[in-house]
Amino acid sequence: MLAAVILSAGASSRMGRPKALIPFRESTFLEHLLQVSRHPKVGVTRVVLGSAGNEIRSLAKLDPTVVVINPVWEQGQLSSIVAALLSLSDTPTDGMLLCPVDHPLVTASLIAKLVEMFYSSGKPIVLPTFNGRRGHPVIFSSTLYTELLNAPADQGARAVVWAHAADVEEVPTEEEGILLNINSADMLHHTL
Repeated sequence: MLAAVILSAGASSRMGRPKALIPFRESTFLEHLLQVSRHPKVGVTRVVLGSAGNEIRSLAKLDPTVVVINPVWEQGQLSSIVAALLSLSDTPTDGMLLCPVDHPLVTASLIAKLVEMFYSSGKPIVLPTFNGRRGHPVIFSSTLYTELLNAPADQGARAVVWAHAADVEEVPTEEEGILLNINSADMLHHTL
């Protein structure tokens, strides 16, 4: 079983409002990621909140059991990964599907491919590539949780990917959305 972890703790200062709540197709960035990360192998979901946590929780009508509050969200993405992992400490998982909320342009079929490759390849890190460039979401095996918990704050999860360069399974996709970090209103307008 995998845990789907949606990172949504940042301040969204360039966007002017929480990225999680930005309208996207028939829903929002957060609701879209919650929907596409539903998979038979995903047994638990965590949404990590920090800045605007109460607003996101109430407007998105999140089940309290999925919410993880990161009190030190200003310390960056790794602090949210750590908060998610600590919330999973009593839940046996094979790995974690990591979805930053500002990379919403992914599909359920891509996530299904990543999950399938994670279980068939035996590699501890599985990630998508578009024209040879790596993107999100990324699956980390539970065997790497301790390394993620101890990764250097300035490098975050990338440090763990670099440390296991030979153990990364790349899944080519035609979905350019894996690369698109939507972090400003201007980019939102030009992308969606």
